[in-house]
Amino acid sequence: MALNDPNATPWWRDAITYQVYVRSFADSDGDGVGDLAGITSRLPYLRDLGVDALWITPFYPSPQHDHGYDVADYCDVDPLFGDLAAADELLATAHDLGLRVVVDLVPNHTSSEHPWFRAALAAGPGSAERARYLFRESPDGPPNNWGSVFGGPAWTRVEDGQWYLHLFDTTQPDLDWRNPEVAALFEDVLRFWLDRGVDGFRIDVAHGLFKESGLRDQVLPASGDGHTGSMVERRLNDEPMWDQPEVHDVYRRWHQILAEYDGDRMAVAEAWTQTPESMARFVRPDELSQSFNFGWLLAEWSATAFADVIHGTLTAMAPVGAAATWVLSNHDVARHASRYGGGERGLARARAATLTMLALPGSAYIYQGEELGLPEVDVAPEHWQDPASLRTGQKGRDGCRVPIPWSGTSAPYGFGPGTGQPWIPQPDEWAALSVEAQQGRAGSTLEFYREALRARRRYALGAGDDVRLDDEPRDVLTVRRGPLTVVLNCGATPVPLPDGDVLISSGRLEDGKLPADTAAWLQTGR
Repeated sequence: MALNDPNATPWWRDAITYQVYVRSFADSDGDGVGDLAGITSRLPYLRDLGVDALWITPFYPSPQHDHGYDVADYCDVDPLFGDLAAADELLATAHDLGLRVVVDLVPNHTSSEHPWFRAALAAGPGSAERARYLFRESPDGPPNNWGSVFGGPAWTRVEDGQWYLHLFDTTQPDLDWRNPEVAALFEDVLRFWLDRGVDGFRIDVAHGLFKESGLRDQVLPASGDGHTGSMVERRLNDEPMWDQPEVHDVYRRWHQILAEYDGDRMAVAEAWTQTPESMARFVRPDELSQSFNFGWLLAEWSATAFADVIHGTLTAMAPVGAAATWVLSNHDVARHASRYGGGERGLARARAATLTMLALPGSAYIYQGEELGLPEVDVAPEHWQDPASLRTGQKGRDGCRVPIPWSGTSAPYGFGPGTGQPWIPQPDEWAALSVEAQQGRAGSTLEFYREALRARRRYALGAGDDVRLDDEPRDVLTVRRGPLTVVLNCGATPVPLPDGDVLISSGRLEDGKLPADTAAWLQTGR
């Protein structure tokens, strides 16, 4: 299909998008850190894997306190990753290969080294420069009891006595989106990258731009301090800092800007909402294209839990006419092969969950390295890089960000031309998990992903949007979608399969039965 076919369904509705964590995908210059030229060199791999698009984490100029999510300039490339010419080459090469490119946008906060924040500190209280951020007077301590997602208080005091809000690291001051200058800045940023040819944006902390105007105290739960320090576990009922109604006016305006460009440009929200209904508000017809469905990622290994997520998601999406998204891992959470128990069992479950996910209507996101079956790495404290770890002294997100292995028998496993360890050390036992080691090897996780993505194109994309969940024993999930039936065995013993031709399975069948921790697709009658 041509990239700009006006008669086609928008490409993103059923796309498979591969997340590239720029620091950890491919290093072109041997400094141990991934870069844009490295990504460009590996684009044929993504095409051959069978994905439709790639989402690249922030590569903008940044002091790298949060590895690019602290942006100092939204319209350039950090020299660590290349330059604008390298970004243009990446876009052109991807499009030549039939791949779309989604870039990360960080509108909730800037870096403390952004020119705006530097100007705010220099200008002082009451200035127009400070009005771009959330500065407050409070002589007796922080202005309210909000906690940072990264641990500790969400307020830092500056030399003149005022406090500024940072829902993440101290080096990431939150913008005040009630200031029209902020909206104007990001409209210009959108146009800058759309003009260069990007196909879409992943919007970081999309639910966080507006806070309740009074910045009141949060009503805390009976125990705990009001925040968990984890973006996955944050499920508070009272959230004056998240998911405020004014944010939707921003996305209605962005929808209009995206519509001015050809090629079905899109935006996907990283919105950690509390309910499927709240998630659906971000994808109403005049707002964003997609919103990550974190319910699937958060669900425990349970047929009942998966069924609840599928039913809740599709029910919430139906009234707004939006396509669902499905995701099992990303750069902020432990890899799902480890979340599901680790080892061979965890990998089997990860493959089964992936195969089930790929059968569902809508789009899906794959995190780099999951197609290799990479586990979470127990990174030694002396190698911690995550600002959340450095603030709390607890293990954070480094374990899912270790650079992926491409080839060879020792670090850096072809990650780059250097000979030493990359920016986060790779484990000694990763030789068997490299792309080179799995390429063409029957039964490998890499070849399983390739087969699964081919099967999705052949059998799932034309199966329609109507989904039925069969009543089954509590350990078995059966999903029927047109002529396609998917069975996932979350139990401990093999189960019989329904009538139909087996199209693909995540593991070997046992005497025609579906083993524990395994999924299968069957072609059946409607």
